[in-house]
Amino acid sequence: MARKSFNEKLQNSKDMPKIVVIDDEKSIERYGGSQMLIAPPLEYNEIMAQIPEGKLITTREIREYLAKKHNAEFTCPMTAGIFISLSAQASCERTEDRIPFWRTLKTDGELNPKYPGGIEYQKEKLASEGHTFTTKGRKNIRYFVENYDNFLYDLE
Repeated sequence: MARKSFNEKLQNSKDMPKIVVIDDEKSIERYGGSQMLIAPPLEYNEIMAQIPEGKLITTREIREYLAKKHNAEFTCPMTAGIFISLSAQASCERTEDRIPFWRTLKTDGELNPKYPGGIEYQKEKLASEGHTFTTKGRKNIRYFVENYDNFLYDLE
């Protein structure tokens, strides 16, 4: 059986969106509730597609927006990370309707090494839109968009 393309995976919503009730006390405390949304990959792709040049979004803002939209208390952080990365990979498979995935940052403005082209590609694209960077760490250097919160796109 042939492997599915990233775009085929992107289109596969299975039984999503769905809200799962969790009962782990540590998770409830950490995320502020027991109703966890698992949103379909296409919803992440649609949000990432609308971020205009010069603006940014973080996984936190996307997750909060989707939780509110679907009346959940929070969005599953693991599937969010997977589906955001999947959206970026799927975009690079297409010749049309590509999305500006490089404008979607990890929480706290960090660049995402899992994107196609890695940190260097994301840095290059963001620098061309006027953004500057700071770093953290000595061995495993992490890159952050400087003052990223001044450039956040309002999803409301």
